[in-house]
Amino acid sequence: MSELPLTLTRVQFPPLTPTIVRKNFLGRWLAPLLSAAILIAALWQLRGLDVAGMLRLVPRSPLFWTIFALGYLVTPFSEWVIYRRLWQLPPSGIFALLRKRISNEIVLGYSGELYFYGWARKHASMVGTPFGAIKDVSILSAVVANVCTLVLAVVSWQALGALHLGTDAKVMTVSAASMAIPSLVTLVLRKKLLTLPRPELNRIAVIHLLRIVATTLFAALLWAAVMPAAPIAWWLALATLRLLVSRLPLLPNKDIVFAGLVAFTVGRTSEVTAVLTMIAGLWLVTHLLLGAALTAVELATMERPK
Repeated sequence: MSELPLTLTRVQFPPLTPTIVRKNFLGRWLAPLLSAAILIAALWQLRGLDVAGMLRLVPRSPLFWTIFALGYLVTPFSEWVIYRRLWQLPPSGIFALLRKRISNEIVLGYSGELYFYGWARKHASMVGTPFGAIKDVSILSAVVANVCTLVLAVVSWQALGALHLGTDAKVMTVSAASMAIPSLVTLVLRKKLLTLPRPELNRIAVIHLLRIVATTLFAALLWAAVMPAAPIAWWLALATLRLLVSRLPLLPNKDIVFAGLVAFTVGRTSEVTAVLTMIAGLWLVTHLLLGAALTAVELATMERPK
């Protein structure tokens, strides 16, 4: 019997190129690091919050809490609908999008997009240019929000004058109109700035519009549930002011900033100021507690490097 020749072959392993290293970092460490940042920021901000004093002002009405929950969930749910179609996002993606929103609110504006990008690389069926899709969704969100802010400013310019903002309501409306300039530039340069096909962009824009209308409506209903006697013009003006504050970039805790701005303009002893401060505090407490819980669970169940 002839013996078969035994040959040894050298197995060639692909070199660790910068692209592979970067993908490994994004897939394994980016989301956990940002999750840890959310947890630390939540615990840090929670220490200085007068939760007991704020809770004394909270209504016990089930209607109030129903509106509050719907207003809180409408943003992550609308984004889940968007990414479900783009990437077949699993149902668990709603929790990642909740953490995305919380990161933007209590850590730094747009830090949530980085977190979600790292999470989606591990859990979603990403096609095309994933970061380009997130960029397109964010740009369209800003464009639609700018347009909605301008429309509300035009409709409520007389009510804005009643807030005594230290300037003429027409000046406020013109200032809001200046926000349309970046939106017009985006529309003109959309072929260079945006990567998704036009039908997808139109669908995403419609979802953003519905989301902004819903969140504005829920905010007004939440205020009205606490102060039903206040005139609708006040809620319209405050909704406009809230949208204007939400357009400030890289600013966490926008609801707290909004409540502080109202306190500055109408007085700290105003009942409206007390209500808005209480609701802003509730938003913050919800961000902190939910963010701490979600990120603690994610860090505890994170896959260990092999």
